[in-house]
Amino acid sequence: MASRSTSGPAGGAPASREDVSRAFEDNKLAQVLYHDWEAQTYDDKWSISFDERCIEYARDRFEAVTGTPDPLPYATALELGAGTGFFSLNLKQAGILDEVHVTDLSPGMVEAARANAGKLGFAVEGRVADAERIPYDDNTFDIVVGHAVIHHIPDVEAAFAEMLRVLKPGGRFVVAGEPTRIGDWYARRLGRITWHATRAITALPPLRAQWAKDAEALDESSRAAALEAVVDLHTFDPDELARMALRAGAVDVRTQTEELTAAFLGWPVRTFEAAVKPGALGWGWAMFAYGSWRRLSVVDRVLARAVPARFFYNVGITGVKPG
Repeated sequence: MASRSTSGPAGGAPASREDVSRAFEDNKLAQVLYHDWEAQTYDDKWSISFDERCIEYARDRFEAVTGTPDPLPYATALELGAGTGFFSLNLKQAGILDEVHVTDLSPGMVEAARANAGKLGFAVEGRVADAERIPYDDNTFDIVVGHAVIHHIPDVEAAFAEMLRVLKPGGRFVVAGEPTRIGDWYARRLGRITWHATRAITALPPLRAQWAKDAEALDESSRAAALEAVVDLHTFDPDELARMALRAGAVDVRTQTEELTAAFLGWPVRTFEAAVKPGALGWGWAMFAYGSWRRLSVVDRVLARAVPARFFYNVGITGVKPG
């Protein structure tokens, strides 16, 4: 659970330079500061929605990791590091999950997920929680899900053990969207190149008014980038990740990698979106980016027959609690 030592600015206010300095010495504080700060703008930043576009995306990620899924829907589901609820709420709308519980170390993210559920017409239980100490009883859930979460957790193997503890015998965990070691290396370099190029181009007089972020927003973005480097703790080799889950006690463990050419498009696109003035890009841009990503994902599925898994950007993992 978040403690007083990990409390950040109230109401999702931007972290100060002093906050960021303290966060370098306290990773739990860094996680709360960064994700509380991001909670109010996270969906816009990552083009997250709860319509057919993201329902399909979440369903595809889930099915890619699980292969042949269990009978649907899963009656009781827990999402770890839920953020604004992107994965679990869209999986519920896809008919994969029924009763949803969300947890996150960030109070701001838990509130954002609950608010998003309310807008969709259903309620979820939300708790501020550390994934290394999940505040639920043994044998509670049919499934535990997560998306882009375990690379933030200091002790990943302990988190797997906790997932297995709260699962019912025969229950499944599914974690998608985690960075591979090689994928993270090229994604970060693509992001840095795009950031600097976008800042330089949008500063040109003909483009400045419509496209350039103001100085204060750029300063906040720089502090966010500094915190992001602190909260992103791990990258994964797919085989090593599978061994972690096996050591934690899981059976039927399976990993699946995704995004190669799609990542070479996706990271410059995401960085460009973050570097320009809010509102400069519309829904048409989001649909263009998503459509391009989908087309390249088809290419990547073909390449996966020949290219080693470790070169892809994302890895997902699933496993089952012995029953």
